[in-house]
Amino acid sequence: MGDIALFTSQGLDYLFRWGHFMAGITWIGVLYYFNFIQGEYFKEAEDAHRSGAIQKLVPRALWWFRWGAMFTFLTGVVLLGFRGAGLSYDITVGATLGTLMFLNVWLIIWPAQKIVIASATQVAQGGEALAEAAGAAPKAALASRTNVLFSAPMLFFMGSSAHLGGNGLVTNASTVSLVVVMLLILALEANAIFGKPGPMAKVSGVIGCSLALTAVLYGLMVAL
Repeated sequence: MGDIALFTSQGLDYLFRWGHFMAGITWIGVLYYFNFIQGEYFKEAEDAHRSGAIQKLVPRALWWFRWGAMFTFLTGVVLLGFRGAGLSYDITVGATLGTLMFLNVWLIIWPAQKIVIASATQVAQGGEALAEAAGAAPKAALASRTNVLFSAPMLFFMGSSAHLGGNGLVTNASTVSLVVVMLLILALEANAIFGKPGPMAKVSGVIGCSLALTAVLYGLMVAL
């Protein structure tokens, strides 16, 4: 019998790629659930229903959310190691966006949501709301909206590196274009930490902004 394909370096690359897809689907699926479904429901729900959901539903969803992000990131790191010097410009941009999204989950969204959950639990038990909860909720919401903003270009450039244009969509892009793209991405991340949602406050707005960002990043990479 010949070699079993999964026990070769190519097979291991595929297994980690499969795990990357599985974890990524879980992570982004829950991200879209939070932003497109749960958030809109909370705007209309009665206080008691919203409180119950925050205490019992949100922690379960956040578990899948944050660990989906973690395993997506870790498998992505392994895949980048396999790829080594073969990194293209588009996979570099996609990986940067994915890494920032991962950091937003673990360093902003999850810590802020823990405060919101603790506050809702304390109120349900007859206590007072935590003072910091009022600021934690919009902080988590803005970081979450920013992750939605990053999601479309992240997926576009991750996919284009392997499935569009042979060796990558923008393999011949210049260093100048990469620097400009990275500066724009970092400016948007700074807004996630210190700014305001602006048009991203609406579901239609964040979807439109995400698609527009994809087009802008692509345009900068091929034009400069």
